[in-house]
Amino acid sequence: MALTDTAIRTAKPRDKLYRLSDALGLCLEVTTAGGKLWRLRYRFAGKAKMLGLGAYPAVTLARAREARDAARRVLAEGQDPSLVKRAEKQARAAQVHTFEQLAEEWYAYSAPRWAESTSRKARLYLDNDILPDLGRRPVADVTRPDLVALVRRVEKRGTLNAAGKIRQWLGQIFRYGLANGTATTNPATDLDVVAAHAPRARNHPHVPLDELPALLRALEASRSDLHTRHAIRLLLLTAARPGELRQAPWAEFDLDAATWTVPAERMKARRPHIVPLPRQAVALLRDLHQLTGTYPLVFAGKARPERPMSENTINKALRLIGYGDRQTGHGFRHLISTELNGRAYNRDWIERQLAHGDADEIRGTYNHAHYLEQRRGMMQAWADELDALCAGADVVPLRRA
Repeated sequence: MALTDTAIRTAKPRDKLYRLSDALGLCLEVTTAGGKLWRLRYRFAGKAKMLGLGAYPAVTLARAREARDAARRVLAEGQDPSLVKRAEKQARAAQVHTFEQLAEEWYAYSAPRWAESTSRKARLYLDNDILPDLGRRPVADVTRPDLVALVRRVEKRGTLNAAGKIRQWLGQIFRYGLANGTATTNPATDLDVVAAHAPRARNHPHVPLDELPALLRALEASRSDLHTRHAIRLLLLTAARPGELRQAPWAEFDLDAATWTVPAERMKARRPHIVPLPRQAVALLRDLHQLTGTYPLVFAGKARPERPMSENTINKALRLIGYGDRQTGHGFRHLISTELNGRAYNRDWIERQLAHGDADEIRGTYNHAHYLEQRRGMMQAWADELDALCAGADVVPLRRA
């Protein structure tokens, strides 16, 4: 007799496994633990075989009969239903999108739009922190607690800035997955709510202007190589970011025109930046050209000239001469901004020299002026004042009329 739902529901476990038959080979297997499993008994190539069709009540009697009929159609076509089911399962597994696949697709899409330093950092954090934990997981299986645990491990190293970047990139990866249909949810939302509290922000330290001569004398007397000493002096003469300077290729410099043009893809604000070069900066660069002019990069690495000087080199040199907690490479920008503003130079000239965006977004959109000649005069006056200061002259601050 055919099975009924009541008979299935009331079937009790026994000392041994037993089966309740339905029709056309379908049966319900009742285990000693009380489990109820659908099975299809059939013969293929002269051998008795059995195919699992799921468990009751997740698979109802009606659904079990549909699965039986589908399997029998496969059998009628001369195929083994067990082998077909296995092949279908493998095909579904092959189609599962892993988190690593999604992350790599996002990186390939995003990296061309980033500065080189950003793409290198994203690659580093992907390889060292994100993918080792999540890479092999199907995208759908990654949960918010998984992401919180990952970020917590990074925070425990004390690298809160890295943890913030990782939270940001996880959010972007899942947003990308939502847009292309790979992900159905974004578990990376609101991760900042449980972020570790960062210590109070501290500006990049810098010495006052009257201490610069002593710093530069100590630098000249140190064992730092010429590349490093010139790099520090160029930061003082251009107000450039250390990363923009150390990664600069010779092709960006026109020493005859005394300009350095940094393309948009290398700039934090993603717009090209023209740096006027004072005479002193041109002289330093011509000196450097005798050392690294045959390489693409101005500050070519010692061991691998195709790669730039290490990002730690400048700060290490300052630390070795006793200024580790008082001056950083980036801190020279703060010093220059303070001094130029104190001399009442036009704020727009100073902000453009620092390659800052305009706080007023509308004004920034329409204000494309480079103020190149005005900045050239400003930075030449600044360089001359530094020379006079270092020569021990009584320097009267240069003020605009």
